[in-house]
Amino acid sequence: MPLKQLVYASRPFGFDDLALRGILALARRNNERDGITGALVCREDLYLQLLEGRHDRVEAALKRIAVDDRHTDLKVLISGDVTERLFPGWAMRHDPARSWMWSRAEIAAGSLDRCSRASVLDVFHRIAAEPAEADSAADDPNEKAGCPHSD
Repeated sequence: MPLKQLVYASRPFGFDDLALRGILALARRNNERDGITGALVCREDLYLQLLEGRHDRVEAALKRIAVDDRHTDLKVLISGDVTERLFPGWAMRHDPARSWMWSRAEIAAGSLDRCSRASVLDVFHRIAAEPAEADSAADDPNEKAGCPHSD
């Protein structure tokens, strides 16, 4: 049975550590219950989340997320079928903002809107390949996600 994989981006509203902890706790509880796995990248200027699981469960999660007032401007970037989970052991993996991702200026300039499906998925493939507690010294600050950048 194929699984649904969905990636969305949104802008945080009132982002702080307390809000992040609340989001992660609720996501992990709901996703564990619903058999959803995935990853969430949180920054002051960006939420980027991948969800994977049964079609009906992922759609229900997206509906809950869409009405959450802790973010605005939700855009679904990817929605499709997959045969395998990218994050099979994670009800919700949290990945802190990486220096190799888009800068705040690039996000503000709409770089994410111009990225291909493959470029967005590459971010999550890279996160999935890293240890959960990756050493920040291993990140190359000069390397960026592979899509158009605003310079």
